[in-house]
Amino acid sequence: MPRFFRTLGVGLSLVGILLLGGCLAADTSPTKPLTLASLAVEKQYIAPDCQGEQCTTVTISALEFPQSPALSEALQTRLLTLGMSISEEAAQPAESWEGYAERFFALAEEDNRTAPGNMTSEALLEATIHARHHDLLVVELNSYVYHAGQAHGLPLTEYMVIDERERRVVEADEMLLDGQEAAFDALLVQAHQRWIGEMGFDDQFTANWPLSQSHNIAPLENSWEVTYNVYEIAPYAVGQPTLTIPLEALEGVAKPRYLGRGGDE
Repeated sequence: MPRFFRTLGVGLSLVGILLLGGCLAADTSPTKPLTLASLAVEKQYIAPDCQGEQCTTVTISALEFPQSPALSEALQTRLLTLGMSISEEAAQPAESWEGYAERFFALAEEDNRTAPGNMTSEALLEATIHARHHDLLVVELNSYVYHAGQAHGLPLTEYMVIDERERRVVEADEMLLDGQEAAFDALLVQAHQRWIGEMGFDDQFTANWPLSQSHNIAPLENSWEVTYNVYEIAPYAVGQPTLTIPLEALEGVAKPRYLGRGGDE
């Protein structure tokens, strides 16, 4: 074979190797991080025309996700819904923090007409990262709403579980295997019995405050937490009970993806 063709053949081989190397380099380059970045949202609104030291206030301490406007909107909607008054049960939640504050101030004006003394209304909406593991982000949403004249405010808690791989909210029923809802409820009963024993409550307490179903689940790395709001399974003074279910008890009930393994199913 003439030297020219031999040299050309070598050259083509080198080009092929370089091209292949480039492809391999592209394939093995670091992938896009799954972890969602979050930014703090801090806002405070004070009732207009309030000149005194005690003014109706709305405080927002939330999160937003710059990589996912849809998740930011979902978090905001859930938190605005959580902060609604009982009297607004049939109403739609506000569409913005500012809209929520305006609505709350309007309700507060009505409160002030009947509230004794210098009592003032207040609302606090808060979102914090409760846990993060195996590409799951568990956000704890809290609201505390007090209307002047009431004996006490109303605290509420809701978990928002985010799949960081798919950038979407995971609902509670998605975490259970098909047909295992009754098995999960049985585990909840056991967790409730353990809690009753730990708190030292008697049978009369259980009769007065029976367990109800709940899918307010936080899938943690070592257990699941199920949190109830005040008055659901205990009086206000007890606070917001959290029942704990160990992961080993959830084998065959929940999908491995949510049992601290990170698998798809």
